[in-house]
Parts: sequence; C-alpha cells; structure tokens
Amino acid sequence: MILIAEPQQAEIRRHGEAEYPHECCGLLIGHFDEGGRKVVTEIYPVSNAREEQARHNRSLILPEELMRGERHARELKLDVVGNYHSHPDHPAIPSSFDLEHAWPTWSYVIVSVKQGKAIDLLSWELEADRSRFNEEKIEDRLAASS
Repeated sequence: MILIAEPQQAEIRRHGEAEYPHECCGLLIGHFDEGGRKVVTEIYPVSNAREEQARHNRSLILPEELMRGERHARELKLDVVGNYHSHPDHPAIPSSFDLEHAWPTWSYVIVSVKQGKAIDLLSWELEADRSRFNEEKIEDRLAASS
C-alpha cells in the first residue's frame, strides 16, 4: 500500500494534464512507516528528457535529475520511494518498457490522461523476481492519519 494525500494525487494529475500530449514524470519522496507502507510526503516533478518525437509515449529521468531528487530527499531526512509518469491516451497500466526499467521496492504511479484530462491514477509494485507488476492500493495519506 502507498499513502499519498489527495492534494498530492491532484498535483500528479495536473502535471499529466499540463504536459499532455507528452508524458510527464517525477519522483515520489517520503518514507516507509512502521508497517512497511510507503508514505509520500512530497511530489518532485522533473523534466521528461526523452527526445521530442518519443515524449508522447516514453519518459526519461536523467541521472542528474534523479541525483538532485535524492539529494533533496536526504536534506529532508526522507527517501525517494518511487516515481510517477503519465500515459497520454493510454490506460494507467505499466507497459513492457516500464517493466524493463523498474526497480524493486519502488512504487510506480501512472496517471492516464485522455484528450488532456486525467482520468485514472494507479500505483504499481514490481514483483521481487521482476517478472511483472502488481497493482498497489493508493490510500489518501491525510484520511489515513485521522
């Protein structure tokens, strides 16, 4: 399970809509709670560095952007616990490309943006053997803490 406050979920949706028809991308900054759940406390948007002609169906976070995000997280005494990206005019399910580039323990939040409007926001975790993704329940962090 991943805990992401509704305002942060809305931030991811807005980022996807703003970048449409290209994919957006960013990092999920937070920590693991005592129950092992990922708790996202900050959305960290980054630029999609994929070449222009491929930005509609691929995103790329440059190593220096990832390092900058990790440094920012450490300054907050937090970690990068995953990333997010959009799927323009495509369902919020991981692609084979996503599977090839995923890391175990991270969450992968995907927002589907149809004709410029965000419609679905789903989170995925990679199986330990890296064979497939499993859907991960998203819970509103603010509702869960009350």
